[in-house]
Amino acid sequence: MQPAIDTAETRARDRELISLVQQVATGDQSALATLYDTTNRLIYGLVLRVLGDANSAEEVLLDVYTQVWRQAASYDTNRGAPLAWLTTIARSRAIDRLRSGWQDQRRKEPLDVLGDAPGGEASPEEMTVASERQRFVRHALNLLSPEQREVIELAYYSGLSHSEIAAKLNQPLGTVKTRTRLGMMKLREALAPILGGSSGRG
Repeated sequence: MQPAIDTAETRARDRELISLVQQVATGDQSALATLYDTTNRLIYGLVLRVLGDANSAEEVLLDVYTQVWRQAASYDTNRGAPLAWLTTIARSRAIDRLRSGWQDQRRKEPLDVLGDAPGGEASPEEMTVASERQRFVRHALNLLSPEQREVIELAYYSGLSHSEIAAKLNQPLGTVKTRTRLGMMKLREALAPILGGSSGRG
């Protein structure tokens, strides 16, 4: 055991993570993907310990990296290492989920919920709203990279699992999961006005 080596490794890791966060702050999605791949196991483990539920932990993990994407520019190296910043966000998100109740999060399925027109006797106003929402969803999908759009459409419109998508596209399962999560982060941002019931622009 040589603490000096451990410290050097820790500093090297921190420098790498700082660089990734700085790249994310410029809108670099590949840097976010690398940051996610490097840190998601640790963050997921923390969130899972707080929530005790794997499905909820997966959803909160997505929330964490969505917040990282939005707030990377505000990260200050003087206030702590990148992992400390990430774990603070993760703990806060997990506690928020505990307080708000998991059922409320069901509203965060934008493609399934917003992609359907109302059934039965829909009024002209309802039809207009549904049409507008569908247009909004299509526009949001067009904001994604082709790779992200492909995996999300296969998941939501063809009903394929991550494993089935990986086999179909001949891609590693981890790559498919990362593309799906990053795509959903971007979708959630684009769909925020209707998901949140707000009429403002994001």
